[in-house]
Amino acid sequence: MRLFWELTRRSFQRWSTYRAAMLGGLVPNVAFGYMRAYILLAVVAQAGPIGGFDEAGVVTYSFYSQALIVPIAIFGGGGPDMGLAERIKTGDVAIDLYRPVDFQLYWLSQDLGRAAFGFLSRGVASFAAGFLAFSLVVPSSLGGIAASALVLVLAVVVSFTWRFIISLTTFWLLDDRGMQTLAGVTAMFFSGFLIPTTFFPGWLQGVAAALPLRAMVQLPVEVFLGLHDARGVAGVVAVQVTWIVVLGLAGRALANLALRKVVVQGG
Repeated sequence: MRLFWELTRRSFQRWSTYRAAMLGGLVPNVAFGYMRAYILLAVVAQAGPIGGFDEAGVVTYSFYSQALIVPIAIFGGGGPDMGLAERIKTGDVAIDLYRPVDFQLYWLSQDLGRAAFGFLSRGVASFAAGFLAFSLVVPSSLGGIAASALVLVLAVVVSFTWRFIISLTTFWLLDDRGMQTLAGVTAMFFSGFLIPTTFFPGWLQGVAAALPLRAMVQLPVEVFLGLHDARGVAGVVAVQVTWIVVLGLAGRALANLALRKVVVQGG
């Protein structure tokens, strides 16, 4: 355990050297937060509260989901935030296999360090910018804060297990761009990042509920807004843990299959 803590800590330190790049993304983050907030306010003004989201709910949803962009790497189906697909393409993954650590847990620790720095730097600032124009909803009790923090961490792990699988497809496809694009678009829509999944028609909500992506954005936002009581939060945690186990085992099986015979391009 100490080893993975050290790997996570060092990943956090490594990402903290890219402070300028991280802050450079803050401006579009905030700009899109305001744009989405005003669009959803117009929708709620016409239709009234939808799926438990009133005016305060949609503006909070807009800025909190913007704050989650970096931690859950919503734009990357296995992209440069993780780096695994690139190392498979270049063959550098062969070096990773020599490390005396579990392959999957090694990449999880790397991703947790990246996500932690991304949330504390760009994520918190993105959300705080919403207070300049709106009254955002925040958890009002220690229990609400603890529940939101737990669900956020689990959302990051769900995201990792999803992107780990996407990255591993590079072993067979040799070019990850197609899968990354497909996975990224799918994640943005069905996670509830573009609009809350409760805005979907009933049949499409059923599709979203059957996928793991809702556990990355929609459910963390609902817990942050206090839309679930204690029993509801327990249900959200159960859903996230279930997907972590399912996707984690699938990723491990896929990795074992791929690593039986590693073919490095060019040799």
